Amino acid sequence: MSSLPRPFKKLLFGFAFSPTLEDNLHEATRLAYYFNATLILLHVGEKTKEKTNSLQKLLAKIEFSDVPITIRWEQGKPEHVILQNCSNLEVDLLILGAIQHENLYQFYVGTLARKLTRKVGCSVLLLIKPSVVRVRCQHIVVNGLDAPETPVAITDAFYMAYALGAQQITIVEEIRPEEVQVTVEDDQSLKKATRMKAELKSREDLRVSQILGEIPAILRTGVRVKMQSIFGKRGYSIGHYAEVVRADLLVMNAPHEPTIWDRIFPHDIEYILSDLPTDLLIVRKQF
Repeated sequence: MSSLPRPFKKLLFGFAFSPTLEDNLHEATRLAYYFNATLILLHVGEKTKEKTNSLQKLLAKIEFSDVPITIRWEQGKPEHVILQNCSNLEVDLLILGAIQHENLYQFYVGTLARKLTRKVGCSVLLLIKPSVVRVRCQHIVVNGLDAPETPVAITDAFYMAYALGAQQITIVEEIRPEEVQVTVEDDQSLKKATRMKAELKSREDLRVSQILGEIPAILRTGVRVKMQSIFGKRGYSIGHYAEVVRADLLVMNAPHEPTIWDRIFPHDIEYILSDLPTDLLIVRKQF
C-alpha cells in the first residue's frame, strides 16, 4: 500500500449558495472520504448569520461526518480569491459546481472556469451531476494525447477508478485528420489512407501501452482498459465520445497558457468547457 499514489490529499470546494449546494457538498465530502483527504470549503462573499446557519444545517446531513473540514469566508473577486487560496494552502484539487451548458450559467463555467483552468496550480474537478445519494462512477474516459503531461493524466484516471470503484477506463487517442495526408480520389488512394490510419493507430496504441506499463499494479487490478483511436478535432472529438458512451468522468490534461490564436480559434479543452459532456477532471502536474 505504500506505493499507492495519492494525488489528491487536500481538496478545496469553492461554493456559492445555489440550489445545487447541498448536492455538491455531499459530492465534495464524499470525494474527500474516498481520497482520504482534507476538505476546505471556500465561499467568496460576505459571511452572515443566515449563510452560516444554512451551511451548518447542510453539513449536518452529510454522510461522512468524520471528514476533516475547514470553512473559509473571504471577499473579493472570485478568480483572485480562489487562485490565492489554492496557492497559499497548497491545494491538490479544486472542486467547482458547474452547469452543463455554458450559455445557461457563466459564473463557474465559462469565463471563470477558463481562467482558473489556465492559471490555477492544481487539478480542477467540474461537477455537473452532483447528487445527495451516491451514483457510482463506472466508466472513465481519459485523453491519450502525445504530450508530456499525459502519463500523469492517465495515472490519475486510474487512481480515480481505484478510489471510486469504477470498472472501465477508455483511453482516447485523438489523431488529427491532417496526419493522414492523402486525398481519397480512387481505390488506390483509399487503400493508402486506410493503411496510414492503421499505422497511426498502431503507433498510438504502442505509446499508450508503454504508459500503462508504468501504472502501479494495484491501480490496474479489476479495471477493464480499452484504447480508442479517433480521427477528428482535438477536444471536440473526445468530448463527443464521452457523451456518446455516457462516461461518468472525463479526464483531460490541463491547458497551457493561451496565445493570441487560442483566443480567436477555440481548441482542445475550450470545446469541452463550452458544453460539458459529463463531470470533468482537468489534471495539472504539480512540482
